[in-house]
Amino acid sequence: MILKDIVIIDDYQQNRLNRVYDNYKTMYEDPENSTPMIIVDIPIENGPSWKDMFYDPYLMLEAELKNVKNHLLIEDDRVASIRVQTGCGHVSSAFGCDTHVCEKEMSCSVPGIIKNLEDVYNLQKPAKDAGLFKKIIEYTDIYIENLPEGVHIQHPDLQGPLNTANQLRGSDVFYDFYDDPDAVCYLMDIITDYMIEMLPFLKNMISTDKEWFFDYGALWKGTFRNNNCSAQMISPDMYKKYVQPRDIRLMESVGGGRLHYCGNTRGVLDEFLCDNTITGLDYDSGLHDMWEISSSAPKNLVLFQTLAHGSESYKRLISGDWPKKRNLIINTWAGTVEEGKAVLKELKQSIPV
Repeated sequence: MILKDIVIIDDYQQNRLNRVYDNYKTMYEDPENSTPMIIVDIPIENGPSWKDMFYDPYLMLEAELKNVKNHLLIEDDRVASIRVQTGCGHVSSAFGCDTHVCEKEMSCSVPGIIKNLEDVYNLQKPAKDAGLFKKIIEYTDIYIENLPEGVHIQHPDLQGPLNTANQLRGSDVFYDFYDDPDAVCYLMDIITDYMIEMLPFLKNMISTDKEWFFDYGALWKGTFRNNNCSAQMISPDMYKKYVQPRDIRLMESVGGGRLHYCGNTRGVLDEFLCDNTITGLDYDSGLHDMWEISSSAPKNLVLFQTLAHGSESYKRLISGDWPKKRNLIINTWAGTVEEGKAVLKELKQSIPV
């Protein structure tokens, strides 16, 4: 199979995608006159396992391109972008964590390489090709060599300073905030310093655009996504005192970006909403009310939420009861391309003019 032939973006599709890209940019530049965007995911027929893809970049690329092809057939608002799917433990692997390669889900970090908290002071910044980043570099080169015209490459899944500290130290890190917060801050600082070096390096491999980046099938303002799931394990005050300064330093150093949070602590989420270095936020809409979050969020902050087809929130949307906030991205799913088209039409028609 010739990988470049899996996705053919003709003039019609390219013009449509250009409008999609423009609409994403309007969400930041003129949010009150933007339009909610809809992404409808469907499964890849006979898709490979996560484990098989981890060890075979060509199989991984084939699956990624087939996913793009499905969205082109549906004609939803997903951008034509793909990602090297080597899991969520890249930064921690560079510091020495092993990787647990999974069969049915993304590979992850084996936590707890730092057994004694005082050992954080012996950490050195890793090389740019340390751990999984060596594989990222190799696989990205293969992607670029086989990339169809008009398809873009996303950053790999990168965790933020707190998530990475959690991976390196294990769950003991949450006790460390009480026992020796200075050591935890030192740990997050060396992680932040490394990420500040790595992000431009990774960005330059895949794009010359310094203002926008592709992630989660959308176009975002900035350079990367900061994952902050572990913040649900600490109080909002602890997050604000110890973690947020590192998040802000990271974002300011690399040109901003968006934040991912799948936790259930609303107070922490409210701290995110006060951080003007983030341009977008995705959160678990099963744990937080999107209408409440939309009313609390800054005007130019883009919100991304995944909604199960048929959920109460989904039913509320298709009834025409949308939040007043316009710069929203709704991600849902269907079983087939035809079902995806029907879901897309149902949601699009329900958006208030």
